Amino acid sequence: MRALIYHSSHDVRVDNVPDPMLQEPDDIILKVTATAICGSDLHLYRGKIPTMREGDILGHEFMGEVVEAGPAVTRLQVGDRVVVPFVIACGSCFFCDQHLYSACETTNPDRGSIMNGKGIRSGAALFGYSHLYGGMPGGQAEYVRVPKANVGPIKVPGTLADEQVLFLSDILPTGYQAAKNGGVKAGSSVAIYGAGPVGQMAAASARMLGAEKIFMVDHHAYRLQFAAEQYGVIPVNFDELDAADHIISNTSGRGVDAVIDAVGFEAKGSTLETAMAAIKLEGSSGQALRQCIASVRRGGTISVPGVYAGFIHGFMFGDIFEKGASVKTGQTHVQHYMPELLGFIEEGRLHPEAIITHRLPLAQAAQGYKIFNEKQENCRKVVLTP
Repeated sequence: MRALIYHSSHDVRVDNVPDPMLQEPDDIILKVTATAICGSDLHLYRGKIPTMREGDILGHEFMGEVVEAGPAVTRLQVGDRVVVPFVIACGSCFFCDQHLYSACETTNPDRGSIMNGKGIRSGAALFGYSHLYGGMPGGQAEYVRVPKANVGPIKVPGTLADEQVLFLSDILPTGYQAAKNGGVKAGSSVAIYGAGPVGQMAAASARMLGAEKIFMVDHHAYRLQFAAEQYGVIPVNFDELDAADHIISNTSGRGVDAVIDAVGFEAKGSTLETAMAAIKLEGSSGQALRQCIASVRRGGTISVPGVYAGFIHGFMFGDIFEKGASVKTGQTHVQHYMPELLGFIEEGRLHPEAIITHRLPLAQAAQGYKIFNEKQENCRKVVLTP
């Protein structure tokens, strides 16, 4: 089959590789009908995740048709059309029993140590996302093996097009969990840092949940314009003003009820932070996170769906303490949210496909990465068709 292969930083290619095979009784083989390039895929593309290896198949947002099923698969059958969550969860461990699927403790055979090596391990395996998360082949391919098929994939009705449901695999649940973690409800004020795909889905979710005022912070005018037109956000360009100051001055001097950091560790930071990261004294830029801490009101919530890695210097924990703010973070518990979000799409309350700007065949995936990474052609989201 053909699949997008990681070779090195900024070098991804569609190569011929062996077809996937069933390995466990509850596996399925999926013929991929649509897959997307996620903003977090760009961390891999840029070489920022050191546990990628040459030959890895990329991609964790995908859907398709079941073409083979193991003997223990009970929820699906050949011919079913499904969307697959990027998190691979067993459904029955300590964490899965609490619906904390991204913390699953059984699916990741390469569970790397986190928390300064204190014995706490990374969570569930993820499709196409490095060997810290299991080294599982991804879905930017013609076919993919999907483990734990009784827990993850969700059947979708034939009345909905692929593009309407594809983002149930990651960015829609991620944006929705971010809004829910922030306690967003009717009348809330929200600030979203980052107008990429997750930030856009967080805005869509916040608007659906009844937020009264939504600030969107970015420095790409085309992304801010889209969010303003589509979700009614108040655009804030951080190249033109101090975002936190602007947000505070427009919320009676208090700050917002909830702030969402949809940027993560590659935020545009200071020259010092850039230099420290280059010599491995800093693992992440704390610029967006510091702005989030500044923007939230006393007693508010900081919700962080953006990926972070390693140490952050200048982490303003004293400000969090003084404000009595709550912080909620982590990979998305996709399986928990998929059925509810599918219902919202069917009801016409969410239209995640609106963010798509580029549709390319899988053969042009490398060009799609380049366009998305360099923000060419006002690119918001790329969908690939094998």
